[in-house]
Amino acid sequence: MKLTGKKLDDFLRQPTLGCRSVLLYGPDQGLVRERAGVLAKKCVSNLRDPFAVTELTGAQIKADTRILSDSAFAMSLAGGDCVVLVRDAGDTIADTLRFVFEDPVTAWPIIVQAGELTPRSGLRSYYEKTDKLAAIACYPEEGRALEGFIKNFLAAGSLSIEPAALTYLCLSLAGDRQVVRRELEKLALYVTAKETGFERITENDVVLCVGDSAETSLDNLVFSVADGNQVAIDKTLTKAFSEGINPVVAIRAIQRHFQRLHFVCGQIAAGVQADQVINRMRPPVFFKRKDDFQRQVRNWTLENLDRALLLATENEIESKTTGLPAEILCSRTLMRIAQAARRR
Repeated sequence: MKLTGKKLDDFLRQPTLGCRSVLLYGPDQGLVRERAGVLAKKCVSNLRDPFAVTELTGAQIKADTRILSDSAFAMSLAGGDCVVLVRDAGDTIADTLRFVFEDPVTAWPIIVQAGELTPRSGLRSYYEKTDKLAAIACYPEEGRALEGFIKNFLAAGSLSIEPAALTYLCLSLAGDRQVVRRELEKLALYVTAKETGFERITENDVVLCVGDSAETSLDNLVFSVADGNQVAIDKTLTKAFSEGINPVVAIRAIQRHFQRLHFVCGQIAAGVQADQVINRMRPPVFFKRKDDFQRQVRNWTLENLDRALLLATENEIESKTTGLPAEILCSRTLMRIAQAARRR
C-alpha cells in the first residue's frame, strides 16, 4: 500500500500491526534514514542491540539470497522482538523479498531503505500493490510541510519563530532533512546562548546564524545560472551533486530565485523604483548577494524570465516522464536558462 498525507502521519506515529515491511525511498536520503529510525524504534527499544537488530545491504542480499530469510525468521537470542534493516536496496532484491513474504510463517518486521525508484520499479510496485506492505516516498519537504517541521523542531526546545524568519529559513535551507536538522540545531544553540530572555527567533537571528549557510553550492549555483555563467554552472552543479543535493531541489531553488527576479522586474515595469522593491522584499536578499541580485534585475527582461521559469517547469515534467537521468536533465535545463541571460 502507498502511504501519503494523513495516513502516513498516522502510520509513523503508530504503525499498523498487520504491516510486515516498509519500503522507504526517494531523493531525500536524510528523510529516508530518519523515518527508518523512527519505525525501527517502534519495533525494538535499543537499535544498538546486535541480538535485536540485523543490518543488511542490497548488495549482501543479492550475493546471498538466503541471508535475508535467515535473518527474517531467526529466533531471538535474547528472547525479545527483532527487526531487520536493509540499506541501499534496489529492484534486484524484489524477488527475494517476495519469497520471504509468501512464507506462511510471519517474519520479523523488515524496513527497507532505497534511493529514487521510478513508477516502473519492481520493488516499489510490489510494495504499493501489496496490502501488508507499505511504501513511503521521501521527497524534500517544502511549503507547509517544511514550515511544520521547523516549528515542531523549535517548539521541542521551547522556541518560537517570527513569520518573516520562518519564511527566510524555508527559502534558505536545502531540501535534505539532515541538512535542515543541522542548521536548526545551530540556530537553536545560537539563540539560547544569547541569554536575552527572549525565546522567539527573529529574522535577524536567522540572517546572522544561517546567513553563512546561504553561501552554499546551491546558492552559488542559482546565482551562476542567473548570471549566465556557464563555466561556473558546470563547477557548482558538480559540487552540489557531490554534496548530495538532488536535481529536483536544484531546479526548485532556481524557480524560487527567478520568481523573485520576476516580481522585482514586474514592479519596476509598473513604475516602482528598484531599490524600494528590493529593500521591501521578504525574506530579504542576503546582504552579501545584494549587488549580484541588483545586477541580475537589470540584465533580465520579463520575457526572458518567463522563458526561464517555463524551462524549469518543463524540466520537472521531463524528469517524471522521460526516464532520462535527472542529473543530465537538470544540467541541460540550467545551461538553456543561462543562455537566456545573454539575450536582451
